[in-house]
Amino acid sequence: MKILIGYDGSDCAEAALDDLTRAGLPETAEAHIMSIAEVWLPPPPPSTYEIIEEARKVQSPAELQRDFAKHCPAAKEALALTRRACERVQTKFPNWKVTADSSCGSPAWELVAKADEWKPDLIVVGSHGRTALGRFVLGSVSQRVLTEALCSVRIARGRVEEPDSPVRIIVGTDGSDASEEALRAVSIRKWPSGSEVKVVMVDDPLAPEFIGKIIPPLEKMLEEDRQMEQAWVEKISKRSLDILRAADIKVTSVVKEGDPKHELCKAAEEWGADCIFVGSAGFSNRFERFVLGSISGAVAARAHCSVEVVRKSKNSK
Repeated sequence: MKILIGYDGSDCAEAALDDLTRAGLPETAEAHIMSIAEVWLPPPPPSTYEIIEEARKVQSPAELQRDFAKHCPAAKEALALTRRACERVQTKFPNWKVTADSSCGSPAWELVAKADEWKPDLIVVGSHGRTALGRFVLGSVSQRVLTEALCSVRIARGRVEEPDSPVRIIVGTDGSDASEEALRAVSIRKWPSGSEVKVVMVDDPLAPEFIGKIIPPLEKMLEEDRQMEQAWVEKISKRSLDILRAADIKVTSVVKEGDPKHELCKAAEEWGADCIFVGSAGFSNRFERFVLGSISGAVAARAHCSVEVVRKSKNSK
């Protein structure tokens, strides 16, 4: 497994590192930690010799500018941050291969660009939103990475827990291929003894009693539709349990009524969940992602716990 970790030295970034131990990650993996310096002012002008030497190595003026920016104090500080984080992660996961690097520019775009190049299975970023408003603010690094990345993304809101204590996981499912990927992701992780998974299906049914009074002929049709929905729920529940049976973990399922964006977050808060796993609906282009949004993005913005949005890995077979 390849894991890309965004780190900026903030409290939420530290919490994201702590959250790694609650994510069921494998004992052996390859992790790469990145810290991005937002360099807005140009570095001191280079000498003629430096310009010629660096120009030989790059293909465009943008690459040349970025290379010089790496030598500014902010970039050097970013690299020092990644090395410190590297030591922390290596201590937590001694069998991992951990590397560190820094870059300059927009944190979100640099992480996405690195992901496109390195092709990780999972990107881990901290969430700066501590209040309801803070979680909802658009344009944050975590939300932009979630929108643009092609792999799974974990927005980590770590909580103080005892080492190896049981983990509580909510998995939102609707029977789609995307939600089944989320179930499979949970099933192959290694969870502490006593951990639990709650599969949550959210249905938003019509009200046959109300509509039937207005249009009596529809009452029978709506009642039949409700019976079909019940069969659908039972089918999804059985399929979910079959997928999770491979994991040595306690599994329960529950059906909620309402808007999935709200009900998944509410269920996680009431149950004291450590993380919500959801699948990602695949949009064909950036415009669709921007206009339509998604349940996964809304849950990631609103939840009080960590949220992992699962996309099928290009590295998986």
